[in-house]
Amino acid sequence: MTCLNLRDDQPNTADSPTDNPTAMPHDLPFAGLPQGAKVMAAMSGGVDSSMATALLRDHDADVIGAMMRFWPDDREGQFSLCCSPDAAYDARRIAERLELPFYLLDYRDDFEDVVIEPFLDIYQKGQTPNPCVQCNRQIKFGGLLKKARMLGCDYLATGHYVRRVDGPDGVELHRGVDDSKDQTYFLWALEPSILPHLLFPLGESTKEDVRDCAEARGFVTARKPSSHSLCFIDTTVQDFLRDHTAPKPGPILDAADGYKEIGQHDGVQFYTIGQKRGLGLYHSHLERFVLELRAADNTVVVGTRDMCHFSHLQADRTNFLVDPDTLPERVFAQTRYRQQPKAATLTRVEDGFSLEFDEPMFAITPGQSAVLYDGTRLLGGGIITERH
Repeated sequence: MTCLNLRDDQPNTADSPTDNPTAMPHDLPFAGLPQGAKVMAAMSGGVDSSMATALLRDHDADVIGAMMRFWPDDREGQFSLCCSPDAAYDARRIAERLELPFYLLDYRDDFEDVVIEPFLDIYQKGQTPNPCVQCNRQIKFGGLLKKARMLGCDYLATGHYVRRVDGPDGVELHRGVDDSKDQTYFLWALEPSILPHLLFPLGESTKEDVRDCAEARGFVTARKPSSHSLCFIDTTVQDFLRDHTAPKPGPILDAADGYKEIGQHDGVQFYTIGQKRGLGLYHSHLERFVLELRAADNTVVVGTRDMCHFSHLQADRTNFLVDPDTLPERVFAQTRYRQQPKAATLTRVEDGFSLEFDEPMFAITPGQSAVLYDGTRLLGGGIITERH
């Protein structure tokens, strides 16, 4: 793949990465951005935010780089995490390379209140949370956009693989071209009023193209490994929960055998719907999947794979990025990240909505997000409360 210079007024020399950037070989969603528009670029020290920031500079935006600080300096293991001091160092190096002002913003208290404490509480209630959803709504987009406006910026840009489309009725969010990296699933809870102020420079790009272009620029982040886990966990979710919650042993019951006790668990918070491994059953040859987590009586219920498929769900705590009265009856819905949206019938109810899927879905999980689409367009979503 070749990285092309999209600025006609610049010769293709290698003297200055700022005055002569290489750029993605396609038109970008914000090609019509007013010249000199002031943009805060959210930087994480990874390749995606590095290239998103560089592409803004390609289009003559007046860019400020900013990174959010979530962890105290003495937190054990923090140097291996997203938004760590090492990541901040890489982000600052990219900002200096692009000759941008760079701010490290303190959100440690907000992150603890909005993300960590609810994460632990929801698991102990026998549900599986989506911490990124509320972090995006309240911190990464909500809080950071407020800071950007205070600094005189018109827009906030991120390296999310999401497409912004300026439609006839306002700004729409659509799935990214690289479907394997699409991140609209985590943005359904954004305040609709902020959409006009958001930019997603990588929405039309693939991850490999982004890496190739970053490498062509000589960015230190070009081949930096992507994070595939929660940004605040450097081991496993179970290890994190064991470090922060107390064990509470109880029975494991088999719904496929008259709810007979077939094992013991250490606490419902250590399990999730659809889990197969690490169940600790008395008869380990049995293939069983977690069906229910009953926090009220401290019971884990398992069953066969067929029993872990559900056709119906209900969701509350909804948020819509369109006029709710225009929601279609037939939608595509996604109930977990890296899952292809599936066809379903949407019914709005007083406290949320229900979905009836055309085909049963595996491991629909209370606490997770049910995210709605009309084709590629993100409509909104809600938190799953029930399924059957």
